[in-house]
Amino acid sequence: MSQLSELAHKVRAQLTAPGAPFEVVEEVVRGQAFRVYRNAFRTLPELLASARAHGDKPFIVYQGETWTFARFFAEADALAAQMREWGLGPGARVAIAMRNRPEWGVAFVAAALIGAVPAPLNSFGLGEELHDALADVEPQLFVCDVERLERVGGAVPVGGCRVLCVGDGAVPAGVAAYAELAARAATPAALPALQPDDPALILFTSGATSRAKGVLSSQRAVCQALFNIDFIGALSGMTSPEVVAALMARGLPPTTLTAVPLFHVSGLHAQLLTSLRNGRRLVFMPRWDPEKAIELIRAERITQFNGAPSMVMQLLAQPGFDDPAVTGSLGGLGFGGAGLPQRLIDEVMQRKPNSMSGIGFGLTETNGVAAATSGSLFAYKPRSSGLTSPIIEVRVVDAAGQPLPQGEQGEIWLRGVTVMDGYWRNPEASSAAMSEGWFRTGDVGYLDEEDFLFVVDRIKDVINRCGEKIAAAEVESCLLHLPDVLEAAVFAVPDEDTGEAVAAVLSVREDSALDAEAVRAHVAAHLAAYKVPAVVQVRSQALPRNPAGKLLKGQLRAAFVAAPEH
Repeated sequence: MSQLSELAHKVRAQLTAPGAPFEVVEEVVRGQAFRVYRNAFRTLPELLASARAHGDKPFIVYQGETWTFARFFAEADALAAQMREWGLGPGARVAIAMRNRPEWGVAFVAAALIGAVPAPLNSFGLGEELHDALADVEPQLFVCDVERLERVGGAVPVGGCRVLCVGDGAVPAGVAAYAELAARAATPAALPALQPDDPALILFTSGATSRAKGVLSSQRAVCQALFNIDFIGALSGMTSPEVVAALMARGLPPTTLTAVPLFHVSGLHAQLLTSLRNGRRLVFMPRWDPEKAIELIRAERITQFNGAPSMVMQLLAQPGFDDPAVTGSLGGLGFGGAGLPQRLIDEVMQRKPNSMSGIGFGLTETNGVAAATSGSLFAYKPRSSGLTSPIIEVRVVDAAGQPLPQGEQGEIWLRGVTVMDGYWRNPEASSAAMSEGWFRTGDVGYLDEEDFLFVVDRIKDVINRCGEKIAAAEVESCLLHLPDVLEAAVFAVPDEDTGEAVAAVLSVREDSALDAEAVRAHVAAHLAAYKVPAVVQVRSQALPRNPAGKLLKGQLRAAFVAAPEH
């Protein structure tokens, strides 16, 4: 074991020891013993209310306007009061669908403060996808922006659901206007009497293996996950003292550029809620634009950027990235997910040396908790996904579910207090994903001798485009609605800009005039834009299958990648 690794384990033991800030104890939750942080908040309303202490400090910068914590909570209190007038309370579900903007956070916090269950929806989804999610959640309130309201046709497929619209201009009859309600004065109400096992959040998966599923998490799970983010920061800081000292000497307030969607755990937990709790500043981007991101980093003195590896690569490709006058404030780049491409590692190490760059691996189903690292530890093993969390158990198993020794690859299973209660109204999927308290991630990896987790592959048939996971089955199902299509195979191919791109091979009727442009137009009319195939091959020959009748996607993918035109 290296000196740095020994230091990391020593610091971990120190931070989690009895009486320490991140003391870990054993707690029985619903009949199972889990490791938990003793000092974590017990409920989300308690955690959120603690952030009122930040007062007039700047919190969110959005399109040139700065929201203080005081303004943010004033609008959250006004909205929470209106929710209570509408009869919402503990357990009520509030769906949210908007691009990244301050009002997204206000809606979330207002709902959580009254004990309601926020249910953020994929704002990239088209009308059909939003309708499906709303019908699944059955919210009592739907908070959206004008664009999302137009996508659902101004109506929600749920009886008795109110609609609150954020944005300029008049709203349709029967729809409440956010600006009018948020302007009303309201005093903070008493916090609801919640228990740690009560529901806190429904967060949708990316739909990596099929249609997106709602993930129901308890108050305890969310609060423990947020406290775990603070632990990661403490561990990384104490193992990178020189880097931290240099960053602090700059005297810049911690400021994160938020470009990842707030409806994902990486945006919600790691950026919005963590910054809210700790009094840090956020700069919101309503949509990803690397050129605009560079300008915001310069103008707002951004100190941290976290995003999908492909987003970081696009940022590094901007002409001004290496200019200290532009990105000199940037103290770290953060990545989510599996192992990084070597090219990206080399660029980050060369162009942002001695930084607090890092990586984290977690899932919606675990509230983002599994492994993470930054600073010196990231530089030590940049191909890993980090050190495992003190409150999560990691098991690597073979096809029969039997544990494998260190260094041997298998499916990663996770067990801990932050694991979901289950998939919302989907007991079959919950049962399939869980085994005696263990969550089956569907990811292949291994643990090394120093407790670093390496994620090397995915079992699930999924395309990871700019951090958005796309289920091949969903796109295939859409393609098969075309009358001329006999077979459809959708898979990932490497892409310089997005990491992975959606590729589709179609077998069509011999007399068909269907072309790639028509195929893309069809998908664009039914699914979100990022799910539209970037490359399409239309042919009259049958697609290759094995003796069991399963499509040989590996063969198709290999041919695609090898073809000169791709």
